[in-house]
Amino acid sequence: MSISNYGELAFLNTLRNTSFAVTAPYVKLHLGDPGEDGTANAAAETTRKAITFSAASAGSMASSATVTWTNVSNTETYSYWSLWDASTAGNCLWSGAFSSSAAVTAGDTFQITSLTLTLD
Repeated sequence: MSISNYGELAFLNTLRNTSFAVTAPYVKLHLGDPGEDGTANAAAETTRKAITFSAASAGSMASSATVTWTNVSNTETYSYWSLWDASTAGNCLWSGAFSSSAAVTAGDTFQITSLTLTLD
């Protein structure tokens, strides 16, 4: 799991009293490591879904509701995710691997029941 280049700079700039807030984060699916900027190995299912998080505690923050894609567009295996500050375009904030890959068939429903962000 890694914070994107954009996320790193935005966080560091808060130490200069520069405001940084994300109105609504969105999660995107990937077939492999999305890379530092979240642009590699995108799934054919390109719709980013809004995700909500509970308050951070002890260095981590967990999603607070299930995120669902219904009727996925292709047969493929999701193994990574990226987190964005917009439903389209925008900036990648974070990325990581699922605890296990999920093979889906076109028309299936795919759900993320829990996603945890951690700072060490």
